[in-house]
Amino acid sequence: MGHLEDRKIRRAAVAAAMEDNSFALLFSGTRIPQSEDHDYPFSVNRNFYYLTGCDRENQILLISKRNGKISETLFTPKTNPDLEKWVGFYMTPETVKSLSHIDDVQPRESFENILGRMLSWQNLQYCYLDFDQNQLQQEPISLSHRFANTIQRNYPGLTIRNLHYTLSQMRLIKSSAEIEEIRKAIAVTNEAIQNLWAHSQPGMKEYQLEAYFDFTLRSHGVSEHAFPPIVAAGERATILHYVSNDLTAEDGELVLLDLGASSGYYAADISRTFPVNGKFSERQKAIYESVLEAEEKVIAAVRPGVTWSELNQVAKDSLAESVVRLGIAKSKDEIDEYYYHSVGHPLGLDTHDVGDRDVPLALGMVITIEPGLYIAKEKIGIRIEDDIWVTENGHEVLSQAIPKTVSEIEQLVGKHRQ
Repeated sequence: MGHLEDRKIRRAAVAAAMEDNSFALLFSGTRIPQSEDHDYPFSVNRNFYYLTGCDRENQILLISKRNGKISETLFTPKTNPDLEKWVGFYMTPETVKSLSHIDDVQPRESFENILGRMLSWQNLQYCYLDFDQNQLQQEPISLSHRFANTIQRNYPGLTIRNLHYTLSQMRLIKSSAEIEEIRKAIAVTNEAIQNLWAHSQPGMKEYQLEAYFDFTLRSHGVSEHAFPPIVAAGERATILHYVSNDLTAEDGELVLLDLGASSGYYAADISRTFPVNGKFSERQKAIYESVLEAEEKVIAAVRPGVTWSELNQVAKDSLAESVVRLGIAKSKDEIDEYYYHSVGHPLGLDTHDVGDRDVPLALGMVITIEPGLYIAKEKIGIRIEDDIWVTENGHEVLSQAIPKTVSEIEQLVGKHRQ
């Protein structure tokens, strides 16, 4: 089944979740000004994209359900030949229809009039919007929150309901087309990591290492990272979300990578740790292989019905034994000082994808497994992360081809060194 059929099925599922005599609105988003004459790069609202396949700003999806009858309308900005000379071509109505498989495509400029007539003439009782609760803390306020304020002021008889949880639970389970996009993102990420490794040498800035990763992405037409890359050498690797990437990787240090390409907005999320000089010390090797052992134990436990807490406990038990054996800690109870994050998360259109984390794993989910050890006193941070598809028989490691054993890494690091 392809993306086109997926989108039709998803919209039908949304409509089925709606009360009769209701309508739902989803917004693609708008550009945010960065300076006087420049905007931040636009990135489409992922739930809007999930239902439509369209990724341009100022688009709106309207789904109405009245007396059991479902209708779908997609509003898109009119083409503007003069403006297109400056900013490029707009998405035509024909393209919108082709991507979304929605026949009723209207100019964005007519949205307020069409919605106003619908609210005046029809007995609509419910308005469904997409409220991500995290957006309450963000500026500017989301279009859904802004629209809710307008609706409550002008149509106080309407009841507003949130679609976000419904969409989040739908997105947890990936279709075959989604899995293929994630595979593509992982394949590019693999090539990019190996390009970074091949050119690695002591004394390089972290951003110079990152540049080799970025070059490979751009060479494949990937214009958007899945998330800001982490390239953290030495003690910086003990900072989970270090993203400055502006200091030097010194001889003898390990470098932690946490990065990923995207394909069709679907993310890869991979962590690897390597010696910048191409050779693990005996101490580094012992700690690294302890993390790798923990990762492999957790991956082996992935199957439908397993909970996140159970997977995390597998990681903690394995790592706790290692920190005592390696003399890092005196007691297993100290593990929280050296492993202080969850073992993984859902992966998809968002790197930390939406969906209830309290439900057991189910067939079709894609998750990350990423245990780590962070030993600031030794200036060592190690994390190993792979992307896993939950299958009927257990799991498939989608990122299996990305090298991660000590011998594989040592053979690849610095092979193009000048």
